[in-house]
Amino acid sequence: MIPLRNIVVFPQMIVPLFIGRSPSLKALEDTMAKERMVVFASQKKEEVEAPSPKDISRIGTLSEIVQMLALPDGTTKVLVEGICRVRIEDFVQETPYFRVNISRIEEPEEISVEAEALVRTIIKGFEKYVKLNRRIPSETLMSIVNVDNPGRLADLIASYLSLKVEEKQTILEAVTVEKRLKELSEILEKEIEVLEVEKKLRGKVRKQIEKVQKEYYLKEKLRAIQEELGEEEEYAQPELAEYRKKIEGAKLPPEVKEKATKELERLSQMPSMVAEATVIRTYLDWLIELPWKKKTKSKLDISEVEKILNQDHYGLEKVKERILEYFAVLQLTGKMGGTILCLVGPPGVGKTSVARSIARAMGRKFTRVSLGGIRDEAEVRGHRRTYVGSLPGRIIQSIHKVGVNNPVFLMDEVDKMGMDFRGDPSAALLEVLDPEMNKEFSDHYL
Repeated sequence: MIPLRNIVVFPQMIVPLFIGRSPSLKALEDTMAKERMVVFASQKKEEVEAPSPKDISRIGTLSEIVQMLALPDGTTKVLVEGICRVRIEDFVQETPYFRVNISRIEEPEEISVEAEALVRTIIKGFEKYVKLNRRIPSETLMSIVNVDNPGRLADLIASYLSLKVEEKQTILEAVTVEKRLKELSEILEKEIEVLEVEKKLRGKVRKQIEKVQKEYYLKEKLRAIQEELGEEEEYAQPELAEYRKKIEGAKLPPEVKEKATKELERLSQMPSMVAEATVIRTYLDWLIELPWKKKTKSKLDISEVEKILNQDHYGLEKVKERILEYFAVLQLTGKMGGTILCLVGPPGVGKTSVARSIARAMGRKFTRVSLGGIRDEAEVRGHRRTYVGSLPGRIIQSIHKVGVNNPVFLMDEVDKMGMDFRGDPSAALLEVLDPEMNKEFSDHYL
């Protein structure tokens, strides 16, 4: 007896097998010297290299060795013909190969009405299966038409189907013809459903591809015609013309304008359906919409600052005095750089409202970003554009939202930041908080 992996031999079928394990090769040599008959049975688990009797199915196929050929890689190719189903009663010998006692499983000659009905259903189902499955040639249908025996018909069709070993073994173990036909009918119906879904999906994908190719072809043709006619970009590519107008009207710094123009040229050379085109559009939108040169006019009136602080807050004399000192120095020096005030205190004492009052006193817009719980350095500096769904950091997002480049910017809950394997966001804040560096703050996304 030779155990098989990944294959089931059915009666009346001629099957090529590749034998490589030494016990199986020894069994082949001995049987070729005698009666050329051997029992093939499937392993329950294919990963078992040296199966024991409990790893082997008890129903197998008695087969005749038709041809044997030794291959250069050490394996042996054999052509076997299944004769009949057998039941393995017991194992007489396990080394160097298996020897077993078997009993032949006889099949009834009479055909019941139920079996006849199942045969007709299975033949119709198999015809449908062959039409849906391109891997099975249509000539296969001719081979089953002339089969009169229902049991043999079930075995023949089962050998053609792309089934798992467990499913084929289930059909082999179905001793009665009716049970075998029922098992095959259920499996065949399930396989047809799967093939129909596959066909439907293939059709959808093909239509989508055809639609994209058609759009690309028509757009390229339209572009070529418009170039020949000398039409302006405004009519040929309205989206690109719109972006070009926005870039010209955004009053971008020279280096930013050069980068935006370069990205626009890249966008003009790629199809609109490409994923990279969406990334470039988002990038251009951020570049254009940022307030590069838009600012609010600041006012510095010490008495007005003191009046607003007293209106908005009772007490806090030391805080107000420090803020007035700060404004006095600004008024004397005339420099309005990105200087920093640090407000420290427990929750609810008025840190955020003091910052709002400062913005109101200066006549500037106010924006705040909460840094509590941030663990990723990219939240401050932004994600690089190579990542899907990347965006600028919180700093640039807040400036974009407020709409001017000189707001009073409050960074709240600085002490609540964390750190992990993605970096330390507090280290990234050094560039933001240093007055000598923050005017040249660099965001990874931009």
